[in-house]
Amino acid sequence: MYDNFSTMKTTNSKRLYKKALSLMPGGVNSPVRAFKSVGGNPIFISYAKGCYLYDVDGNHYIDYVLSWGPMILGHAYPTVTKAIKDAISNGTSYGAPTEKEIELATLIKKAFPSIEKIRMVNSGTEATMSAIRVARGFTKRDKVIKFEGCYHGHADGLLVKAGSGATTFGVPDSLGVPDDYARNTITLPYNNLEIFRKTIENNYKEIACVIVEPVVGNMGCIIPRDGFLQEVREITQRYDIVLIFDEVMTGFRVSYGGAQQYYNIRPDLTCLGKVIGGGLPVGAYGGKSEIMSMVAPEGPVYQAGTLSGNPIAMTAGIETLKVLSKKETYKHIEKVTSELAEGMIDIAKKVSVKTRFYRIGSMFCGYFTDKEVFDYQSAKTADTDTYAKFFRAMLKEGIYLAPSQFEAGFTSLAHTGKDIEKTLKSAYKVLKTL
Repeated sequence: MYDNFSTMKTTNSKRLYKKALSLMPGGVNSPVRAFKSVGGNPIFISYAKGCYLYDVDGNHYIDYVLSWGPMILGHAYPTVTKAIKDAISNGTSYGAPTEKEIELATLIKKAFPSIEKIRMVNSGTEATMSAIRVARGFTKRDKVIKFEGCYHGHADGLLVKAGSGATTFGVPDSLGVPDDYARNTITLPYNNLEIFRKTIENNYKEIACVIVEPVVGNMGCIIPRDGFLQEVREITQRYDIVLIFDEVMTGFRVSYGGAQQYYNIRPDLTCLGKVIGGGLPVGAYGGKSEIMSMVAPEGPVYQAGTLSGNPIAMTAGIETLKVLSKKETYKHIEKVTSELAEGMIDIAKKVSVKTRFYRIGSMFCGYFTDKEVFDYQSAKTADTDTYAKFFRAMLKEGIYLAPSQFEAGFTSLAHTGKDIEKTLKSAYKVLKTL
């Protein structure tokens, strides 16, 4: 299984990328796939199985991206793929209710007790955008607090960065986003309770909701400091502000009940995605009945979607959660992720490379810095040039990591001790040269 990738072929990937550049912006359908932050051309995948990717040039890789998180069982998991094939034979979309929607909603509700009612959508962006709309409708307030470095999809009001001061109302982080959209978003530093408290005290009459990645997966893998999430929950409750946990990435990754189970916190609304679709496009948002009852047709907050609750996606999600509900599944994933994390920390010490490695559940990230990483500013101390060299060298070794320093990595049920061993051997070989 593990070939020498020092002479890996890339002819077909290069040919396809050249063609793609003439058809799509940057030759890709999502920016990070273009390898801009790590250099070189992207590899084009032919197929995947278990924890392995196979590209169009015949190379294969141990996959730690896993489609950016959803493939928690590994690629082409037998019971999931069989169920999808069976479901397709009955049609791909109806635009009408099915029993599958009820079945998946029931499984999610059992895993996330804070979710009393749920609405299925088609992506994480849809979920966060809709949850914020509902929070505004419920509170009759307009402003939203988010945290710097947390990514909640590409809705206009969420593509916002901080201004000159930590509590400055936001300015757009993307061309095409009107200033008026961004003006209602307040961006604060993650893990900073002092600034959070002051901001709430000064603006609580205008703030509809606080949205947060409880464990941040979009600037690597940043873990909340002790008491941070608990205090955010207490303060939002005190001022009747809706707390939204964006668990699109952490849901079923940090634990079966997500970060909210892990930290024993009940948010008012939760956004989910990735894992609940078993690799197909799915998102969901849900929470307290009194808030979710605002959603049409039950209430005045409008949100709709032709493909929401798609029977094929619901089927994939159901079969995935059935496997995840078994205790031995998480026991295995926790074991391999722990072995990977501990091994990487040991190797970095042996070869005297300055790194910080963080892991929670089946999420992880290593930063090339000697400073603690706890927010966006500290994450930016990481040496991205060194990461790019590390990424390219590991790719040649047959290890597929995130093509960006600021993205979380993932493991799956399909990863074995041998895969971890091979990864660590390759990492040792590569890190010695940096």
